[in-house]
Amino acid sequence: MARHSKSIELRHLRYFVAAAEHGSFRKAGVVLGRSQSAISRCIVDLEDRLGASLFHRHAWGVSQTFAGQRFLHRARRAIRTISEGANEVTAAGRSEQGRVRIGIYSSIASGFLAELLYTYGLRHGNVRIELVDGNPEEHVAAIRQFRLDVAFLTGDRDWPGCDRAQLWSERVFVVLPDRHPLAARAELSWPDLTEEPFIVSEAAPGQEIHDHLVRELASLGRRPEIQVQSVGRDNLLPLVAIGRGLTLVSEAMTVAMLPGITYRPIKGEILPFSAVWSPRNDNPPLRRILAMARVASAKSTKIR
Repeated sequence: MARHSKSIELRHLRYFVAAAEHGSFRKAGVVLGRSQSAISRCIVDLEDRLGASLFHRHAWGVSQTFAGQRFLHRARRAIRTISEGANEVTAAGRSEQGRVRIGIYSSIASGFLAELLYTYGLRHGNVRIELVDGNPEEHVAAIRQFRLDVAFLTGDRDWPGCDRAQLWSERVFVVLPDRHPLAARAELSWPDLTEEPFIVSEAAPGQEIHDHLVRELASLGRRPEIQVQSVGRDNLLPLVAIGRGLTLVSEAMTVAMLPGITYRPIKGEILPFSAVWSPRNDNPPLRRILAMARVASAKSTKIR
C-alpha cells in the first residue's frame, strides 16, 4: 500500500470520502458536480493504486469494505491538512498573518513612516511588525541576507543588489537650548552655525549626522567641533538642554517636546527618505507594505 500511495491525488481522496459519506457514487457525483461514471472511474483508479477494494458495490449503492473503513479516517485527515495548509498560504498572501521586519534610521514619532505603520497595523493586524534600529550599511547587509525585509533610509543612494523607492522627505532641524541666542530666530542657515559646538549619538544616525555637519560646514571653511556621546537619540536631547552642544534631527523627531530645547529649521535643508529591499524577497507582508507606501507617497506628493 505504501508503495502505491505516493501517486494518490487529492481528487481521489475527495471522491472517495464523498462516496463513503453518501453511500452512492451517484449522490457523490451530485454533491461534487461530477457524473456518476466519473466518480466510479476515479474510485476504481484509487483502488488500483492502493491494491485494495474500498467499496462493496450493490444495486442500491455502495458500502465500505474493511480496508475502506480504515482508509476513510486517513483520507479525511489528509484532506483537512491540505485544506488548512491552503488556507494558511492564502491568508499569508493577503498579508493576514506572517511577519515583516523593518529597519529604521529615523524617528517614528510622527510623519510619513509613523502613519504608514499605523495604517498597515489597522489593515493587517495579524502581521507581526518587527522594527530594528541601525545604520544603513547594517540594514542593507541584513536585507541581502533576508534577515530584514525592508529598510527606510535617508538619502537617494542606490545599493547594489537592492531595489529602492524614494517615498517622502523631511526638513532638517537644529536642536538647541531654548535660552540660546539663535532660538530667537524662526529659521537658521548654515553660516549661523559655523561657530557652534555639536554633539551626536554613538548610535545611528549619529555617524550620518556627523558626516553631514562636516560636509556642510567644511564648505564654509569651518571644521566643526563635534563630540560623540555614548547615548541613544532620546538621551541626546537632554544634553542639548543643559548646554553640551547642538544637534540635528529630521522633522519627524520634532514632536518630542522636551523641556529646555527648541527646534529651528535650517533653510533649504530637505532630507529624502527611501525604502530599500531585495527584489528576491517574496514575503507577502513586505509586498503589501511597499504597495501601501507607494500609494501614500503618491497622495502626499499630490497634496504638496
